[in-house]
Amino acid sequence: MRNELLWALMLIVNFLSIIFIYKKFGKIGLYSWIPVSTILANIQVVLLVRLFGFSTTLGNILYAGGFLVTDILAENYGKKSAQKAVQIGFFSLIVTSIIMKIAVLFVPLEEGIVMFESVKQIFDFMPRLMIASLLAYFISQSHDIWAYEFWKKKYSSTKHIWIRNNASTLVSQFIDNLVFTIVAFYGVYPFEVLKEIFIATYVIKFIVAISDTPFVYIAHYLKRNNLVEKEI
Repeated sequence: MRNELLWALMLIVNFLSIIFIYKKFGKIGLYSWIPVSTILANIQVVLLVRLFGFSTTLGNILYAGGFLVTDILAENYGKKSAQKAVQIGFFSLIVTSIIMKIAVLFVPLEEGIVMFESVKQIFDFMPRLMIASLLAYFISQSHDIWAYEFWKKKYSSTKHIWIRNNASTLVSQFIDNLVFTIVAFYGVYPFEVLKEIFIATYVIKFIVAISDTPFVYIAHYLKRNNLVEKEI
């Protein structure tokens, strides 16, 4: 139960932080959140925990925060603004991977070798995992933006935000999970294990995706009532 409570706390802190940074800094605030969420999510993904009876990795909440950000941008500013956020996230992942890959190639001092090895375990990812993460991110986020625009044209009223938000995010999370699982683990684990990883991870992502809907409404309310501070 402790893990579930901490997970719920992290979810609330994550989504409230997005709303706060949006209200305080506007669109620029949302753009700045994308590198934070993508980089931290890829650090947390190495942490294996048990949640709701499943063995899963952390990082799902922060990663899902990227979908919340692109949905807010698509809702309040349009498709092009959301696409720019995806490009920022993709660039952040590539640069972080390359720079930290170089960093862990250094020869550490004897006194700092324990800390060095700990950091190396986090950032010295296999190329296959890095490629899987980049592919899954780019494909799923691109779909999310397209799908949000598609559903927004069909259900354009404010009361239907929940439809376009969930219809886009739930499918996009499914695509993300499918691409990452296949690219990262196909041929490494038996099919039954792959299926278990896929189902367990998607259940967690499904819960997170449903939970972000009220925050899209809040962001829309802030924008509509001019409560978002003007950007510098």
